[in-house]
Amino acid sequence: MDPARFVAPEFGRPVKKPGDKWAFWYFEPADLPRYLDLSLDTVLALSRADAALGRLSGVGRLLSNPGILVQPYQRREAVASSRIEGTEASLSDVLQAEAAVEPTESDDIAEVFNYQRALNEGIRLLESLPISTRLIREIHAILLSGVRGQEKRPGELRTSPVWIGSPTDSPDTAVFVPPLPELLGDHLKDWENFVHEDDKLPILIKCALMHYQFETIHPFLDGNGRIGRLLITLLLIEKKVLELPLLYVSAYMETNRQEYYDRLQAVRERGEVQEWIQFFLTAVYRQATDAEERAGRLVELRESYRSMLAGTKSRAVEVVDLLFSNPFVTVKRVETNLGITNQGARNLLTSIEEKGILRKIGSVGRGGRIFWLAEDIYQIVG
Repeated sequence: MDPARFVAPEFGRPVKKPGDKWAFWYFEPADLPRYLDLSLDTVLALSRADAALGRLSGVGRLLSNPGILVQPYQRREAVASSRIEGTEASLSDVLQAEAAVEPTESDDIAEVFNYQRALNEGIRLLESLPISTRLIREIHAILLSGVRGQEKRPGELRTSPVWIGSPTDSPDTAVFVPPLPELLGDHLKDWENFVHEDDKLPILIKCALMHYQFETIHPFLDGNGRIGRLLITLLLIEKKVLELPLLYVSAYMETNRQEYYDRLQAVRERGEVQEWIQFFLTAVYRQATDAEERAGRLVELRESYRSMLAGTKSRAVEVVDLLFSNPFVTVKRVETNLGITNQGARNLLTSIEEKGILRKIGSVGRGGRIFWLAEDIYQIVG
C-alpha cells in the first residue's frame, strides 16, 4: 500500500510501526463522524432517495400478500451481491435450482442460497439483538457454511492481516491494507456505537457511512463485502424504515462495480465522503424506484391471473401464487407445496399451461427434470 496516496486524514491514515511484527503500511480508520455538513448535491440526492424509499415501503404495507415481492427481491439482492464477489450464478440458475425441490447445488448457487439464509437469519436476530459484532459473526457463519471460504474461519474475526488488490499483490503492492487484527475490537466498538447513537444523522447517510466503515475495517478473512451490503437492509429494517427486505441495492453496485470500489477507496485516500454518499443515495433511489415499478406490474399481473382463473374449482390459484414466489415450477414442487398426488399436480400444471400462463421448457439438468416457466412473471422479476 502506497502511503503517499492517502492525503486526507479525516477518515483515517496510513500507519507503519517500526519494529512491529507486521512490517508494512496499513490503514487505520478514524472514528466515524457524528455530524456532516452535507453539500447541496448530497441534500438533493438524499431527498430523492428518501422519497423513493418511502414509496417502496408504502407498497409493501399495502399488499395483502407481501410474499409475492419479498422472495423475488431477496433473490435479486442475493444474486447481485454474490456476483460482485465473483460468483457466476445467474438468477435463472438460482430459480431453477430452488424450484427443483431436491436441488443439486453448484458452489455458486450454494453461495447465493447462503446469502439468502444469512439475510433471513439477520432479520430474525433483530427481534432480540441489535446490529452488533455478535450479530455479524452469526450471519457470517451462515454465509460461509459449506461453500468456498469455509476454511476462512466462518463467524470468527480475523487474526491475521488481509489486503485488497490482485491475487499476486503483497501488502506493499496492494491498493489497500485494512487495519491490523489487534485493532479490530476498538474499531468495531466505535462502528457499533455509531450505528446506534441518536446523532440526528439521516438514516440513509448513516447507512452509507456504516457500509463504508465496515468495508474499511474488513473484520473477516472473506465475505466482508456481502455482509456489508446485507447490513444495509438490516439497518433499514432495524430502524423501521422498511418493514420488509424489498430494497436490492446490490444490483446497482454490481452494474457499477468499479465505481463502487473507487468511491469507497476515494474516501480513504482523499476524504471524498460526499461523492461516496451521493453514489450510495443514487443506488438507493434507482433500486427503490425499480422495485416499486416491478411491484406494480407484479400486482397487476397477479390480479389478471386470478381473474382468468375465477370460477375454476381446482387449486390452480394456489399454483399461481407459487409462481410469484418462483416462476419456475416442477410437478414435484406443486405436489410438495399443495400436498396433492403426482397426477393431481400434473393435471393442474396442464390446465394452467392451457390458459397461457405457463410454458413447458423441457428437461433441465442431468436428471432430466421437466420445468414449466411463467414467462410474464419472469420478465418482471428477472
